[in-house]
Order: sequence, then C-alpha cells, then structure tokens
Amino acid sequence: MTSCEERDILNGITGAVNPGEVLALMGPSGSGKTTLLNLLGGRLIQSTVGGSITYNDQPYSKFLKSRIGFVTEDDVLFPHLTVEETLMYAARLRLPKVLTRQQKEKRAVDVIYELGLERCQDTMIGGSFVRGVSGGERKRVCIGNEIIINPSLLFLDEPTSGLDSTTALRTIQTLQDIAEVGKTVITTIHQPSSRLFHKFDKLILLGKEFLLDLANGNLTDISVPSELEDKVQMENSETETGNGKPPPAVVHEYLVEAYESRVADTEKKKLMAPLPLDDELKSKVSSSKRQWGASWWQQYCILFCRGIKERKHDYFSWLRITQVLSTAIILGLLWWQSDSKTIRGRQDQAGWLFFIAVFWGFFPVFTAIFTFPQERAMLGKERAADMYRLSAYFLARTTSDLPLDLILPVLFLLVVYFMAGLRLSASHFFLSMLTVFLCIVAAQGLGLAIGATLMDLKRATTLASVTVMTFMLAGGYFVKKVPVFISWIRYMSFNYHTYKLLLKVQYQDIMPTVNGIKTDSGLKEVGALVAMIFGYRFLAYLSLRKMQLHCEA
Repeated sequence: MTSCEERDILNGITGAVNPGEVLALMGPSGSGKTTLLNLLGGRLIQSTVGGSITYNDQPYSKFLKSRIGFVTEDDVLFPHLTVEETLMYAARLRLPKVLTRQQKEKRAVDVIYELGLERCQDTMIGGSFVRGVSGGERKRVCIGNEIIINPSLLFLDEPTSGLDSTTALRTIQTLQDIAEVGKTVITTIHQPSSRLFHKFDKLILLGKEFLLDLANGNLTDISVPSELEDKVQMENSETETGNGKPPPAVVHEYLVEAYESRVADTEKKKLMAPLPLDDELKSKVSSSKRQWGASWWQQYCILFCRGIKERKHDYFSWLRITQVLSTAIILGLLWWQSDSKTIRGRQDQAGWLFFIAVFWGFFPVFTAIFTFPQERAMLGKERAADMYRLSAYFLARTTSDLPLDLILPVLFLLVVYFMAGLRLSASHFFLSMLTVFLCIVAAQGLGLAIGATLMDLKRATTLASVTVMTFMLAGGYFVKKVPVFISWIRYMSFNYHTYKLLLKVQYQDIMPTVNGIKTDSGLKEVGALVAMIFGYRFLAYLSLRKMQLHCEA
C-alpha cells in the first residue's frame, strides 16, 4: 500500500504588481507557475493554502470575476463559430447589463481591430477536423475573449506555447500594449527568448534556477554579471564546474543576495503602505455578489442561438444525412407495401415498428453521450468567468438540439412510412411522428445523464451499450413473457413504450390486440416517456451541479 506524502509546491513567494506593468512567472516545468497563477486569479481556493493574496488591499471576492480576465494555456473555443461570432457572444454574455446589445457588439468590433483580427473575422476558428485560423490568431481570439470586458487584471497561462518566435513576440507585444493603458498583466512563460524577456517589467523566478540556459551551463549567448564572475573566481575551485562556469547553486545564492540587498526593502515598504482607496470602492471589491452580464432569459436565448450555430454543421453533415436516408430506403424496400390485413403482414409490420423504436432510441443516446464530456473544458472556462448560470446553460444546451433533432426523423418517416404501406392518413402519420419524437427526446435524456454522470467517453459508451441492449431486449418484441423478478426493466425501457405506442397508432380502431399488446388509448406510455424526458434530464443537471460544486470546493 503506497503512502501519500504531501509536498510543498509553492513556498516563500512574495510580490506585487501594479497597473501598467507586465509580470512574468518563470521557472522549469513542475515549478508551480500555473498553480500560482490559478491562486492569484481566484481559480484555486483550498484550505491548505497559506499566506494572503489581496487586490487593492482587499481579499478575493466574487465581484472580482467581472474585473479579472484569465486566458488558459489551451485554446478552448468552438470550432464552427467565426472569430466575430465568438467575440460577439462573449460580449453579449459578459459585458454589464446597463449596456445595450448594440454597445456590446461595438465593443466586440473594437477588440477585433485592437488585436488585428479584422482580416480573419469571418473565418471559422477551426479545430482538429475543421480548417480555421492560425495558431497566433487563435491565441489572440482567446485574449480578446478576456479583454472584451476591459479587465483591470489579466492573467495568461503560457500565451506563447506552441507559437513560433515571431508570433510569440507579437503576442507579448500585445500584452505590453494592454498594460500601457493602465492594466495589470501577469503571465507564465517557460523559456522566453532574450527579446521576449526584455518585454517584461517584473519577474518572479520559481525554483532554484536562473534562466534555464544559465542553469544548464549554456552561457554562450548570455552575459554573466561581473559580481557573479568575481564571486566564482573567489570560490574554491571545487565549487566550479569542470569548464569554469558557475553552477546553479552559486547562481541561486547570488540572485537571493542581490534581491535582498537591492530590492527587498523597497518592495516590502510598497506592500506595507496602505492604498488610498475610498470606502465605496473597497465595498465593491469585497462584495460577495456576482455580477451577471445578462439576465437569465437573455443568457438562455444567447446560448440557445450559439448552440444551434455551432452544431448545425454536425447535424447536417452529408455523412449523417446519408446514414439516415439510406437506412430509410433499405427499410422501405424490405417492407415494401406490407399488408396489414393478414396475420403474417401484421407480424411484419410489428417488426418494422419495433425497428423504428430501436433505431430512434439507439441513435440519439450515442449522440447525446458526447455532449457534456466534449464541452467540459468550455463549460469550466466560461463558468469560472461567471459568463452564465448553470441552469441557463443546461436548458439552452438541451433545447437547442430539439429543432435539429426533429428534421432528420421527419425526412426518415416521409421516405419509409409510405413505402412500407402503413395507414395513409394525416392523423396516423403525425401521431407516429410524435411518438418517434418522444422516443428521441427520452433517449437523448438518457445519453445526457450518462455523459454528465461519468464525464468519461469510454466508460459512458460502455454503460450506454449495455443499457441500450437491455432496453432493446426488454422492448416487448423478442420476449413476450418476461419473468416477474426482472419484468420491471421493460417499464424503464423507452423502446418498450415507443413500440406499444406505434402499434396502438396503427391498429387502435382495427383490432383489440396486436402481438399480445392491447390497443388502448396509450396515455400510460405517453406519461412514461414524458417522465423519462424530464427525469433523465434532471439527473444530468444534478450531475453537472455536483461536478461544478466539486470544482469550486
């Protein structure tokens, strides 16, 4: 049994940064740069953290979220939205309520020109399978998402990661331009070039290393201070490396002594001096009330529109349309003009109806499973910035799929219903359509619940496969007489209720029973599907809420 040993990641760190300055947090991998940045930005709040972090002499509060911008290392963006749409939605969600929609959109346009994105504003962001903007432009869009609220304090985690030297220099120059207008900028950076290094106003080194090149003894292009050279020469020869270069321990000792003798007293006096703030500003900073940029209904409408724009490309891809229409044509040919007047014909039609119940139960489950795991990073990023309420996001995310989910089933039934020779009346067709739609929404709820509960695609897919297979077997077609001790499973199966409803729609006024199922009104089946629609979604919402509370703990 392995024992868990606690280890200090950050220790003895003191500093201050003022408006108009760019502070760089430097150090090797694993030195705690991102941890420190998350602490300073209010993204990591734990009881094990000691010391204090103050903003204008006040502790962190929820109000500060509206005054802080935080750019993560990973570029978390929607691939199918354009640059302009991305910043427009951010402006409408994050800027204060007192601004009109036109004023918010004007701010987004201003940011586009401020960051030099006007040439690519109508280009999709892009992703792994979608061609879009360049890496530098993606990073500037991420920065734009944060500076759009005109923050007083801007945090960036490795903003030059994955960029070439020219693009990295342009990105750091952008940060310097932001600081020059009175903003405070704090960024982590791993191993900057000398040109990048001289762009910073202040520096915090984490770990016992100087610049990585210096710590590794690569001094070819680095000038060593004369005091350090004198110190090395005075040391015993045993403390020098074989090539006469100062070892990292000596460099560290020199830096500590230089800081204590030249900077420490001045910085401590600055830290101890109280800031001249009026009581109104202090009360705002210390307020625990969140500042939402839009009302709940506005958040819902904005997220609803954004969701449709982002996902319409996936829903109406040629692959998905071909899959649905080809399946419909094959079904129509196999059940071509089936006869409902004979026992054999009714059995064939029952098999067709059961396949419809299974197909439109299976398809939505495995589509919905990906919803929340794929958007977990985006949800975490936007919720950390208080862009919207979780309830508004959840309702918008689940309802924006409904119009898209209805189009393909309508095309499917238009093809297969009349080819299979079912009852030719508008009421029977639309009731069949409504039944299939209830099945889709219920199955989608199950997929959402599984995905939100597990948040792991591999485990979620495995659980969904077993669940859907069980629901299909208990759907009332393969097994008519299910043992009492396991018969409860069929009542949890949306396939079972959908199959019974489809049979009742077709045969209700023709015969009392079909395949052992009574053709009564079907209200119980409708009630069961409606209960699943709301029940599964409520479970998904609780899972998301639990995950959110766990992240904030």
